[in-house]
This record gives sequence, structure tokens and C-alpha cells, in this order.
Amino acid sequence: MIENLKKILSREGGREYIEPSKEEKADFLLRHGDVEVGRLSLREGKWHFEYTDDFRHQTDIRPIVNFPILDKHYESDTLWPFFVIRIPGLKQPAVQREIEEKELDERNEAQLLRHFGKTSIANPFILIPQD
Repeated sequence: MIENLKKILSREGGREYIEPSKEEKADFLLRHGDVEVGRLSLREGKWHFEYTDDFRHQTDIRPIVNFPILDKHYESDTLWPFFVIRIPGLKQPAVQREIEEKELDERNEAQLLRHFGKTSIANPFILIPQD
């Protein structure tokens, strides 16, 4: 049910649901200030997230709502809303121009996240591509 809801929400945000390629790999580091919060990766068509040891041992920053359990390895066929909101609606003319100018593949979620996902007005976390 949660996976279906993610698919619906991604379409409502001006994005069609994008199923990751089984061959594509991506790695990201999520930071908050000087704290390495967690690692997001894409392997064999599945997204993975887990917190770093540094984050698990600090007490100043609360866990992310989508990832409440500090010691859990999260896995999903779809990118979680916390990260999806970092990719702007693809139907916006300015976004379309940027996609064309940078020769981005609008069906490649990892590529879009690499390009647009560093910051978000929704939260103070920074997402840094590692590949």
C-alpha cells in the first residue's frame, strides 16, 4: 500500500513514476551541518538508506520521519518522499529548459536527484552525490 501511495504522489508532483534501472548505481551522502546523517544508494533497481554511526551516536538531530529506526537498513522499489521532494516538477518550463541544456534524462531518477537534489526548502539537510 505504501509503495502504491508513493507512486501516486510522484505523479501528482508533475512527475511520472520512474522505475529505476537494474543496472544503474548511485550513492549519496546526507548531511546536516557537520554531521554525516546517512547514506542513500541505488543498487539493482532498489533504493537503500541507512544512518551513519556518527548519526546514531549523536543526540542533537532527531531521526527523519520516513526512517524512524536508527539501526534499520531501509530498502524500497521507489524513492522515499523525503528525497523525491528534492526533484522539482518536470513540467515546469524552467526545469524543462535545464533538463534540455544539461542533457539530462527526465526518466532517470538518480540523475535528476544528482542534479537537482542537493538542497530543499523543505528541510535543512544537504544531499551530496558520491559517484
